Amino acid sequence: MTETLPHIIGGQAVSADAPLTSINPSDTDDIVARFPAGGAAEVDAAVAAARAAQPGWAHASPEVRSDLLDRIGATIMARATELGELLSREEGKTRAEGLGEVLRAARIFKYFAGEALRRHGHTLESTRPGVDAATHREAVGVCGLITPWNFPIAIPAWKAAPALAFGNTVVLKPANVTPATAHALAAIIQECGAPPGVFNLVLGRGDVGQAIVDHADVDLISFTGSQGVGAKVAAGAVARQARVQLEMGGKNPLVVLADADLDRAVSVALDGGFFQTGQRCTASSRVIVEDAIHDRFVAALAERAAALKVGAALDPETQVGPAASESQFEQNLRYVGIATGEGGRLVTGGEPLTLERPGYYMAPTLIADTDPDMRINNEEVFGPVVSTVRARDYEDALALANRGSFGLSSGIVTTSLKHARHFRRHVRAGMVMINLPTAGVDYHLPFGGTRKSSYGPREQGFAAVEFYTSIKTVYTAD
Repeated sequence: MTETLPHIIGGQAVSADAPLTSINPSDTDDIVARFPAGGAAEVDAAVAAARAAQPGWAHASPEVRSDLLDRIGATIMARATELGELLSREEGKTRAEGLGEVLRAARIFKYFAGEALRRHGHTLESTRPGVDAATHREAVGVCGLITPWNFPIAIPAWKAAPALAFGNTVVLKPANVTPATAHALAAIIQECGAPPGVFNLVLGRGDVGQAIVDHADVDLISFTGSQGVGAKVAAGAVARQARVQLEMGGKNPLVVLADADLDRAVSVALDGGFFQTGQRCTASSRVIVEDAIHDRFVAALAERAAALKVGAALDPETQVGPAASESQFEQNLRYVGIATGEGGRLVTGGEPLTLERPGYYMAPTLIADTDPDMRINNEEVFGPVVSTVRARDYEDALALANRGSFGLSSGIVTTSLKHARHFRRHVRAGMVMINLPTAGVDYHLPFGGTRKSSYGPREQGFAAVEFYTSIKTVYTAD
């Protein structure tokens, strides 16, 4: 069934011509949804609705905001199977991965339902006699949220939930690849009782995002996507002094030392590199292996990768789904050609697969004997493509891990507490995983990186209050 999606503006479904489509990557003959190509006019209307609703929402009892977020989380949980199947059909994640993401989104809303009641301030003694001093946190205003396709319900959730919890209003522009999943979330937010204008959804191409960035009445912008687009978002926001937060991907290193348990190291690399089709900004797409075990590790990882079942997202036996879109599929294959052209050795995979239904299927790919300066080790592929680099020893491995412009996630597999502690302190990344995949984070902890992976305050968990509120300092005399 093909759904025709409207915008949601001021609490109303706003229909328009729907020339754009989202395609099922497991079956490209299946059109999941048709949706409008919104523009500046729709953004103007959505921002006006958000601006009008914001004072009332900010000054409502925090219990009102908490109750709304709790209802949203409960509703998502109750419909997790249905939403997970929609997500998998539209984005290409396996059924289990789609369900897991939906449940994560539900937990995020429930977590921030609690945080809405914990908007802390401080009471301090003034240096002046007879004066009291305190700080209060207040909502920033209207939030423009621009989200990607790889986590089409979780990322909108982890941006929108804290925004709403702390009294802001929202205009969301989701990715074109996955509008139906974002629309399903927006519909639930309305159904659960969000006042008109508190949450708005504008569908369309990149010009919608640009209109949000440039809009004088958008106080705060949170963006997840590529470095190139992120730089433009930052420039536009800073030009008019809007608050801005960027998450721009990673080229995450996984270090495997010679003392590691080999089976565990292979399992960690397999999960981090290939699950969710490698379409995670935290994926361990470059694996730095100590020379003493490199060849054994590569052989074992190649065997495990080649055995993964690639198939349609909703097939219960599928372990790796398709690429989410034709452009992503073509990019994956193009980087395999670049890597082998620069001297990398293709150990397994690298080719498109023809299955029963037409889709963007690719064999999980391992490329060994790569040089750290190759493009495959410095540019984000965002697919089921893993490269390995040899390291002489731990010190060499750490230096290799710290190369490049990204710094989102990092990992090490070792039985040495000494090396694990040193790596934790000296790797240049915002998140560190020890004997775990580089992908996979908790919703109540901060998320973000260093260098060109992230810009601005951290997302998620207890850190979100820093971005979605402003501090007001109040002095009171007798």
